[in-house]
Amino acid sequence: MGVVLFGLVGASAPNGNTLRVATSWLRLPPVPDVFSLPATLTAIALSCLGTLGMLRAHREGWSPDPRRLFQAGALVTIVIANVTPVGSSDTASYAAYGRIAALGGDPYVTTPAHLGGAYADLVGAAWRDAPSVYGPVATWWQAAAAFVGGDRPWLTIWVLMLANAAVFLGTGYLLTRTADDPVRAGLLWSANPLMIGVMVAGGHLDTLVACLAVCAVRLATRGSGWQRDLIVGALVGLACGVKISSALLGVGLAWPLLRSGAWLRAARQAGAAASTLAVFYGFYGLHALAPLSAASHQVALPSVWAVFEWITTGSPAGHGALLAVPRLLWPACMLALAVVLRRRVPADTPAVGAVPFALAFAWILTAPWSMPWYAAFAWAPAAMFSQGTLLTRYLVVITAVMASVHSGGGHGWTW
Repeated sequence: MGVVLFGLVGASAPNGNTLRVATSWLRLPPVPDVFSLPATLTAIALSCLGTLGMLRAHREGWSPDPRRLFQAGALVTIVIANVTPVGSSDTASYAAYGRIAALGGDPYVTTPAHLGGAYADLVGAAWRDAPSVYGPVATWWQAAAAFVGGDRPWLTIWVLMLANAAVFLGTGYLLTRTADDPVRAGLLWSANPLMIGVMVAGGHLDTLVACLAVCAVRLATRGSGWQRDLIVGALVGLACGVKISSALLGVGLAWPLLRSGAWLRAARQAGAAASTLAVFYGFYGLHALAPLSAASHQVALPSVWAVFEWITTGSPAGHGALLAVPRLLWPACMLALAVVLRRRVPADTPAVGAVPFALAFAWILTAPWSMPWYAAFAWAPAAMFSQGTLLTRYLVVITAVMASVHSGGGHGWTW
């Protein structure tokens, strides 16, 4: 039922929880915000409860055919990918950056506002004057969609939605074939209504990061060898080329190697990742990293670090020093929390899956700027290996809470 509501909200665009213009052929009459907001929040709540219920039933013996789970999830995913994005305007930003690149511009300098036109009109007000914070691989992904869309932003966004859905399904298929429990993997990914609502209905690039993480972790579990290490490192570099925060994946894979004394393997993976990333950024130059510095100052609810912004509101004295506190403290808090979470993962879970999960989960809990779709980074290893019943429940609930807070479709706070 939750996924049905996500679909209805997206098909009823434009409304307060979608883009400002309908971007899909699957349409219903637009609905007012008084309907779309409660419907979106209800969709998130029902999806959360549905996911928790299915996981509990599985623990108590329910074991559906994983192929049927994948097929059911695939059918729903295909439908949801054909509605206007729900809960975020990120796809409009992707489309604008892609259009800039497709026209020969530099999205790390040129903003959607400078681009102007129909593309800029769809971008959320908070991002209209911001250059791209995504990596070169993401830019090429966006540009490919914009080449297809041309001067029709709705088509570019639709292509991005379909491509994202294809990656989501590809990840689900890989998990079904390789996870230690294919049924649990299906419930946590392919047939997970919460993930479909956040990742597919939102059209987020983090799906691609999660896919690359699954590939890297799975390959890392299948033995050693310099060739394998280089491929794992290249996959990490590729993920960083989408979003630089994927460096946490490299840390998560290197941590067990360093603890076991496999320094050479860790060095090979790190070297391959750094070399791959250097090649990608070589196409644009180091200035492509500059927007990340500005973005690092931002704080989003429900982060605990928002208290520092509240304290300094209307009080310029000490403003800079107080706002610097989150940037200085959160990495240490993340590492400390990751250690705590790692100790609560079942002992029989391979470290190569447990450590990336612990780091990703700690990151979304402690980072000043954290969004519900960032949780895909934690969901992927959770689907591959058992991370413990309690931690999995927490992941479901925290993702739902964050999705409830960030459900405005790029229109700013709606509640």
